Amino acid sequence: MSSYRLIEAERTSFPVQFMCRMLGVSRSGYYDWRDRLPSRRSRENASLTSNIREIHRLSRETYSSPRVHAEL
Repeated sequence: MSSYRLIEAERTSFPVQFMCRMLGVSRSGYYDWRDRLPSRRSRENASLTSNIREIHRLSRETYSSPRVHAEL
């Protein structure tokens, strides 16, 4: 887990400034990461994952990776 993801997950329990200092990252870096749009690769990965899950579901969860790969 990246430092920024940890901060995001725990920001309701601890102050952001405190966690940034303990993890050795800048607050501005955290806020920049948080407000940044997902990368093209991240969007493509999410789409691919969705397709894989749908193929697996439609096969009544019987297809393993070789068949799913062939379907893609």
